[in-house]
Amino acid sequence: MHDKIDIGALVQKALYEALRERGHVNILIAGRTGVGKSTLINAIFQGNMAETGQGRPVTQTTREITKGDIPLSIFDTRGLELADFDATLQELRGFVVKRAQETDARKHIHVGWVCILEDLRRVEPAEENLTKMLAEHMPVVVVITQVRSDAGFRAKVQSLLPIARNVMRVRAFPEELDGGHVIPQTGLRELIDLTNELVPEGQRRAFTAAQKVDIALKKRQSHIIVAGAATAAAAAGAAPIPFADAIVIVPIQVGMLAGITATFGLSLDEGLLTSVVASMVGGSGATVVGRAIVGALLKFVPGVGTLAGGLISAGTAAALTTALGEMYIATLELLFNRHNGEPPTADEVVKTFKQRYLQITSG
Repeated sequence: MHDKIDIGALVQKALYEALRERGHVNILIAGRTGVGKSTLINAIFQGNMAETGQGRPVTQTTREITKGDIPLSIFDTRGLELADFDATLQELRGFVVKRAQETDARKHIHVGWVCILEDLRRVEPAEENLTKMLAEHMPVVVVITQVRSDAGFRAKVQSLLPIARNVMRVRAFPEELDGGHVIPQTGLRELIDLTNELVPEGQRRAFTAAQKVDIALKKRQSHIIVAGAATAAAAAGAAPIPFADAIVIVPIQVGMLAGITATFGLSLDEGLLTSVVASMVGGSGATVVGRAIVGALLKFVPGVGTLAGGLISAGTAAALTTALGEMYIATLELLFNRHNGEPPTADEVVKTFKQRYLQITSG
C-alpha cells in the first residue's frame, strides 16, 4: 500500500467531521437592566463575548451575540422594565416558537437563564410571566446574580417560580468590601454543570467547548472521544497488521485529535493539527511518511518499540491511540488552566505538545 500520507487532506476531513459533530448551542438570557447579564456571560464563556462579540437584533428587545469560532449564540433579552411588557413577551414568544419549529436542532433555543438580582429581594410579575412562557419551550434556570447573603431569598424564588428546573446563586467575580473582606466568586461551576445536563445531548459538546469555567468537563468529554477512537483502532488491528500497513490507524487518531481540539474550544485550524502530527516525526509539510508516524507512535507504549519489523495487534493499536489522546488532553488541560479557561495560541499548543512527546519518548 502507499506509505505516503497527505496530512493536509486528512486533517481537513477530520476537522470537517469534528465541526459537524460538535454542533452549536443557543442560550437565551433575560433579566432587568443592571442584573449583571454581560458580566455573567463574560465570566462563563470564552472570548469576552458580551463586549467583543457581534450582535444582531432578532426582535425589538432581543439580540443574538456570537463570536468567531465559539459554537455558541447568546440571545440577550431586554425590556422587562417596559410599560408595554405584554407586547414584548408576545414578541419573544413568537421568536421562541419559530425557533422551536426549525428542523435544524442547532437553531432551537436550548436553555433559558432568567436572571434576578439578589439585592432587589423580590420577583417581579414580569419575571414570573417570562419564566412561565419560556418553560413551555425550553428548560429554564433562574439565576440569582451578584449574591452576598441569601437570607432565604433562594427558597422564596423557588416557591414563586416552581416551573424552573432549579434556582442557582452566582457571583461572577470576587468583590472586595470595606475593611478588606472579599466575597468570592461562587456558583459558576454549578450553573455550568446543571446547564450541561439540560442541554440536549447533541449540543453538549458545543456547550462544553464554549464555556471556560469547568476544564474538567472538557476533559470528560474528550476522554469519551479517546475511548471511541481506541475502540476503532482496536477493530482495525483485530487481525494483527504489519507495521508497514499500520498507517490505517492514523486517520482514526487524527480524527480523535480533531475531536478533542473542538471539544476544548480551540479554533479548528488546519495548521494546528498538521503541526501536532509533524512535531512527532520531526518534520513538516502536507505529506509525511506513514512509517515515520507509526514508528513515532510506537514509542508511546513501553515494550512494543521493537515491533517495527513485526505485527501490531489490536491491543497495541488501542494503546497507541489512547496514549496519544491522553497526552493531547493533558497538554490542553495545562494550557487552558494557565490561560484561565481561554484558548491558548496554536504555537503554544504545538510547542507544549512537542515538549511532552519528547519527554515521554526519550524517557
